[in-house]
Amino acid sequence: MNGPWWRIGWRNLGRNRRRTLITGAGLAFGYFAVVLMVGLMDGLTVEMVENGTGILTGQLQVHAPDYRPERSLYETIGGREGTDVETLLLAMREDPAIVAATPRVFAGGLLSSGEATTAGILMGAHPDYEASVSRLAHGIVRGRLPGRGAREVGVGVELARQLGVDLGDDVVVVAPAADGSMGNDLFTISGVFRTGMIELDGSYALFDLATLQTLLALSPGRVHEIAATTADPWAAPDAARRIRERVSGLGPSAEVAPWTELRPEMQDYVRLVRTWNWVVLAIVFGIAIFGVANTMLMATFERRREFAVLLALGTTPPAVMLTVVWEALALGLMSIVGGVVVSVPILVWWHNAPPDMSWAYGDFTMFGALVRPVLRVEYRPIIALWASGALLLTAALAALYPAARAARIPPADTLSGL
Repeated sequence: MNGPWWRIGWRNLGRNRRRTLITGAGLAFGYFAVVLMVGLMDGLTVEMVENGTGILTGQLQVHAPDYRPERSLYETIGGREGTDVETLLLAMREDPAIVAATPRVFAGGLLSSGEATTAGILMGAHPDYEASVSRLAHGIVRGRLPGRGAREVGVGVELARQLGVDLGDDVVVVAPAADGSMGNDLFTISGVFRTGMIELDGSYALFDLATLQTLLALSPGRVHEIAATTADPWAAPDAARRIRERVSGLGPSAEVAPWTELRPEMQDYVRLVRTWNWVVLAIVFGIAIFGVANTMLMATFERRREFAVLLALGTTPPAVMLTVVWEALALGLMSIVGGVVVSVPILVWWHNAPPDMSWAYGDFTMFGALVRPVLRVEYRPIIALWASGALLLTAALAALYPAARAARIPPADTLSGL
């Protein structure tokens, strides 16, 4: 039964082509607006997550069970005996989601140069691995990373300003060691880095992993964390579950936490944005209902004598309603095609060449993550499918009232001209 009503509904779109095109264009624009607005919000969240995890944190981390949140110097993976770091790294890299992993040690200490002294966070990293996990190593603006085994240190631009030092200058580093002594030594500034985040640029000092372990009286097998990066940040929770099983099989007791646990505020923001996306979809197509309803009311009013003839010939009221509903659905399908034709090339272009807004404002931080002034657009097929479904639902709902009115037309009165 649906076949003839579908064909009738489709042909009825051509009765008033101008009105059909205007209404269809409005629906197609609504489709494009939803996909674009959701894409912009997704681009902002992806930018925030990638920068929030990529600058230093990584997409997941392995720690001793009691390391967080106090981050004690003594809480290393494997306890005081340590662990086979290379074996642990190899086990993590075997996971298909892991791109790279790097061991780290941390400590609080004092850095001094001349009469200037400031507190800082001492971070020991493997120079060959760190650059693949964090952008800290890529932020060198002068000099280079500390060499392997060398008594060198890289500092943030703000920390260098506070100490009044630059490349080649010496700083004294003092920090409590794991054996109860006070570690202290003279280090040479090998590089100055900038991340764009004052919290890092003003407090972090980067050392070679083995060099800082020596200063802190930590054996080579004692590290505080192993940070890893994944090709897709959203794959981190599943990767963390798999790595947790791998690590437990190797012996050391360890906590494996994805970024969703390390940075819960970002996860909450992502949930908020994705909830708001559905609100946007509901608002846009809720407004579109009135446009479609107006079009269908006008169409049914102009064809009231036609509907009266159908009813007089024995057509049932539900069948008359079907002709109107199918006409609205045909209009919706036409609008979806138009919306997809317009949206896809624009979104692909915008995704690959996002406009840089740095001329208007500089970088800004959100939830501790550096966000570049780039209007980045992401597109997810699920959003396009939901927008298509919402558009068809809009067309069907908007047609119900005009369809009901068409089905209640009195044949005798209408045909007699009353």
